[in-house]
Amino acid sequence: MVDKEKYRERIVVAASEIFSRYGYRKSTMEEIARALRKGKSSIYYYFKSKEEIFEAVIDREVQVLKDELTTAIKSTDDPGERLRRYVAVRMRAFEKLSEYYRAIFNPDFDHFDFIEKQRQKYDHLEIALLRYMLWLGVKKGHYHIADTGLTALAVQTALKGLERPLFWEKQRGGLEKRLEAMTDLLFYGIVCEPRPSGEPRPIH
Repeated sequence: MVDKEKYRERIVVAASEIFSRYGYRKSTMEEIARALRKGKSSIYYYFKSKEEIFEAVIDREVQVLKDELTTAIKSTDDPGERLRRYVAVRMRAFEKLSEYYRAIFNPDFDHFDFIEKQRQKYDHLEIALLRYMLWLGVKKGHYHIADTGLTALAVQTALKGLERPLFWEKQRGGLEKRLEAMTDLLFYGIVCEPRPSGEPRPIH
């Protein structure tokens, strides 16, 4: 007997690969069914349309992102390191979760109501996570912040501004090198201040 939830998950995984390869518009239900070696009718039993499958793909990737960010936050008690790990995991996850990233930033998907809802849900989640991390840092005396909510919004805005150059400027070194340079800029700015270790930042 077929486990409905497991088979539904198989469809979502296969669809995610198809969408990543061809893009949403060029992907078809036939291709998804072919990837599963099933008839198209078996796909329609679980999903009414390609749009519904796409929504399920986005939901799955959002959950993966949430899980990875939660793990990053719990991985250390050091406030500064916690925030750095959060940023690193966040950026790497966006590169890996291609369909979510495309959907969030591609205006071609603006007519999908669920996309805007996902954008808002993620924004609210991220502000809450950032504010929580900043609050923990203030509590430990690591940060001097008057308004954690406003600071969380500022950090999120900075991260959003770094996303596109991080992924598009592939020619300027690997992802890890660019990520390190951008997180240094985010946390230490451009002033001549030493790192917490006492070592000055290297000049590239």
